[in-house]
Amino acid sequence: MLAILSLLIVFAYFLATLKHILFLIYRRHQLLTIALWAGLLGLLLHTLNLIVYTRKMGHLPFANFSESLAFFSWVMVLTYLFVEFRYKIPSLGTFVMPLALLSITYSQLIPGEGTPLSPLVQNVWFLVHIAFAFLGIAAFALTFGLGIMYMIQEGQLKSRRPGGFYYRLPSLEILDSLGYKTLAWGFPLLTMGLLAGSIWAHSAKGSFWGWDPLKSWPLLIGWIIYGILFIGRIRGWWRGRKAARWSVLGFVAVALSYLIHTY
Repeated sequence: MLAILSLLIVFAYFLATLKHILFLIYRRHQLLTIALWAGLLGLLLHTLNLIVYTRKMGHLPFANFSESLAFFSWVMVLTYLFVEFRYKIPSLGTFVMPLALLSITYSQLIPGEGTPLSPLVQNVWFLVHIAFAFLGIAAFALTFGLGIMYMIQEGQLKSRRPGGFYYRLPSLEILDSLGYKTLAWGFPLLTMGLLAGSIWAHSAKGSFWGWDPLKSWPLLIGWIIYGILFIGRIRGWWRGRKAARWSVLGFVAVALSYLIHTY
């Protein structure tokens, strides 16, 4: 059953990604409708898959890189669909759903099923750490997509002959505003995830910073980048293209940290 569910999830996310891309190209509302329903169906199947997997294995899917990558894909799609239905930015899915598809596909290609859960992570603070960290990174994935969209749209506006993207992407003001909102959610969530992780490290290893420095420094760099950006946005120092660039840079650092820290 799990194998069938996994294939259906990948197919649903692939269909959602494909239809989002085609919608950005052709601007046909039917394509967007299919993309959103495919994404929602994939999320429901993914939720069922997580429930069945948890019951089968006896623990939440955090025991290895494959499990955590699949769970991150679920959180990303959940966050994206919430933002889409709340703010109506249909083009955003073109830049976010491929990340979710890549995550879930890669999680199926690497071994991971059957890994026992380490006693060190059987702690409520570890679960809190994972939940907040994944929600924060998922919010940053949206910030990343919005930053890419902003730079594309700005390039269209500066060109003498704007291309098709000019009419397919939201205005710079909307992209900048939503980018700030997702940042305002993502940075506190990631910060709380780091604090919970420190408390877990202290209870499990006797130190508030018991992580491998080689694995943890990219996360700190990403957190610092987003922290500087967050303060800059609050103070009104950074907006527009500069904020978009730092959003992209921050997500690359956080994503790199996630890959190193969990692999």
